Amino acid sequence: MVAGLSKDDADVKIETLLAEFYDPETGFAQWGQCSSTLRMPSPYDELLNHHSHMTVTVESHHGEKVDVVVHRNHRHADDHGDWYVREITLKTQTSGKVVQYGIVRLNVSALAPEVWKRIESQQTPLGRVLIEHNVLREVQLCELWEIQAGPALASLLHAEPGDTVYGRTALIYCDGEPAIELLEVVAK
Repeated sequence: MVAGLSKDDADVKIETLLAEFYDPETGFAQWGQCSSTLRMPSPYDELLNHHSHMTVTVESHHGEKVDVVVHRNHRHADDHGDWYVREITLKTQTSGKVVQYGIVRLNVSALAPEVWKRIESQQTPLGRVLIEHNVLREVQLCELWEIQAGPALASLLHAEPGDTVYGRTALIYCDGEPAIELLEVVAK
């Protein structure tokens, strides 16, 4: 079992992911305000309420492949693992439209070295790397979110502060082990 996460209590806390890049003392005001939701309008429901990779989902929805843009990243080790964290957007290859924002927090020790090197290169979306390397994976949807975008999130999504967007937290199991925590927000 990967240190820090167990199958019995595996859950992804949005506050933990946001605190990797945003100040919890301000209530994450630069990023935005979020509340858990059970319902969201179409097409957000179809884009977020599932147990699949978002890379595949947004590519199918927009009819073209996406590229990853890594805005910030860092790596740190603690008693629970060797963590690599990055803040990203996904952009369509042809039109260059930003279609998704995300924070990825992964335990490097849960991945094969060749998979980690490919992720670390920051050239390919995470979902595509896992698929192309045939990593046995399961995506667990944890929670759905309604978000009022703050200035930082709005800027990354090419939206306006205060716009309502929707997202999810999810956990990816790699080879049966909980390994990757995700916050994924779909652009308007």
